[in-house]
Amino acid sequence: MSYQQQPSQFQPPQQPQQAQPPQQQYQPQQGYQQPHYQAQQAMGMLQLTVQGSAMTSNLVPPTVRLNGYPVPVKYGRNDIPVPAGPLRVEVQSQWILTYGKAALDCMVQPNQAVPVFYASPYHQFTSGSIGHTKVKRKGLGTMLGLVGVIVAVVVLVNVLVALN
Repeated sequence: MSYQQQPSQFQPPQQPQQAQPPQQQYQPQQGYQQPHYQAQQAMGMLQLTVQGSAMTSNLVPPTVRLNGYPVPVKYGRNDIPVPAGPLRVEVQSQWILTYGKAALDCMVQPNQAVPVFYASPYHQFTSGSIGHTKVKRKGLGTMLGLVGVIVAVVVLVNVLVALN
């Protein structure tokens, strides 16, 4: 077996080259061109007040949709920037079932604040209340009537047990 070794050639180590930024040639503009800007849409403000609190209404704040898009809210006043124009506010409460549905259509002018108030009902068998001024909660009579019936049944059962 023959193995031929190539003569080694000595090469001195090369110095690392520093990276140089690419050089660009200046090209004069051919005339001034107007930059393209997108026109901003006029905005307004929705001042949505969710009446009640987690202690008096529901532990879960209501679900709000503005023109079909969900918006997170809390109890109390919520300042929500909205585009000017027609606006549909839909609110509903949630506890085991969805209840207290209410909707309001309004027109928002540029730089205008539109007040909207929502109150969920006292029980799950009626709709919510919504308007541009403070609203009352629905269902108080039904709830008081139901509680009265329950108290009357308990008293009646106790009286019947005491008589026997």
